[in-house]
Amino acid sequence: MVNSTVTETRILVLGLTAAGAAGLPLALVARVHQADVLVGGERQLNYFPHARGERVVIRGDVVPAVERLRRARHRGERAVVLASGDPMCYGIGVTLRRHFPPDALEVIPAPSAFQLAFAALAEPWQDAVLLSAHGRPLADVLAQARAAAKAAILTDTQATPAVIARELMDAGLPPETRCAVCENLGGPEQRVVRGTLAQVATQTFATLNVFVVWPQADGGVPFHRRHGPPPTDAAFSTSGGLLTKREVRLLALAELDLRPGDVMWDIGAGSGAVSIEAAYRQPAARVYAVERRPALVRHMRANLRRYPAPNVRLIVGEAPEACAAWPTPHAVFLGGTGGRLNALLLWAREALVPHGRLVINLATVDHLPRIRTLLPGVRVVQVAVSRGVDIQGHLRFQALNPVFIAVWQKTAPHSEDTQEETRPWPCT
Repeated sequence: MVNSTVTETRILVLGLTAAGAAGLPLALVARVHQADVLVGGERQLNYFPHARGERVVIRGDVVPAVERLRRARHRGERAVVLASGDPMCYGIGVTLRRHFPPDALEVIPAPSAFQLAFAALAEPWQDAVLLSAHGRPLADVLAQARAAAKAAILTDTQATPAVIARELMDAGLPPETRCAVCENLGGPEQRVVRGTLAQVATQTFATLNVFVVWPQADGGVPFHRRHGPPPTDAAFSTSGGLLTKREVRLLALAELDLRPGDVMWDIGAGSGAVSIEAAYRQPAARVYAVERRPALVRHMRANLRRYPAPNVRLIVGEAPEACAAWPTPHAVFLGGTGGRLNALLLWAREALVPHGRLVINLATVDHLPRIRTLLPGVRVVQVAVSRGVDIQGHLRFQALNPVFIAVWQKTAPHSEDTQEETRPWPCT
């Protein structure tokens, strides 16, 4: 029986390659065999068939393993967590840091799958975007990959290389885009397959692999840089002047503050100027736009053909009914209310993630009192822009109609600060 008064011990978090125990120094192999508790995926645990410690297998839910590790520390037991590659790169180490302070962990990494993949390709990788499809929305991963010059993706049994290749093509990348699949890295069955998205989309690969893609097709220029965004308001198709002016549009986008992986809602998208510009300025975000007026829907579709934005999804209908299946937004732009301002404000306010941002453009002051009532702490600015125009060789300034921009950020509930994330850890 271990003395419960013993000082809490550090948990050894040990990275492994496909060589298993054979790839470790003898001193580390001895520590694994001497451990009282061994935690890891079945593949990692099987590398040490003669280890005497209690075995805790992670099959998705990491909470039982975390609780066992807590007890081991409290009792002074020697605990070892076996991981693939670098535990602090999309690995179990990231999850453990949510539950233990840094001085509770002793992390010894092996080469990561990313390192091994780029070494197998003889490809520099200091400029690569490193992503994982394990337990994450594939759309978020694809948005970030599509915007990169070079991306590497850890795949899984659902998001296979073939699935990812097809999704990237559906999102607008050319079928001839270069890619590679690196299988069973570091082991005797290591294999590297180079090809194009179209070729990989029809093949199957070993379960353990890294998918590498180069999303630039001409001259090394990423997709979103080759096509836009539109330089002027005149470049957009519209009618009746129903278009957020460029100067106001850019201010609204700055307030929305889109970041990679964010989801934005554009409610009352009109001709699509805000959605398209947002998509180009943050190609690793996903933009969902809804518009109910048929004439404006036709204009937006024409604008999307002229300025392709694969990360924009247009829904024809009326909010909020038409938006029920949309993912939770980090930012909401409200440009057209159709007389339903109260309902839309309440809906958007509740839908936002904590710290999410709501931006509303208004042409008149009529709705400001209601906005201030429904959105406590809202910030309102008036924007008055004058554009320089030429008159017989002379410059004069022509004023645009003033616009009011209301900006509100959702505060986080107090409980969020103490809530721990328990996202399952994929054992690879």
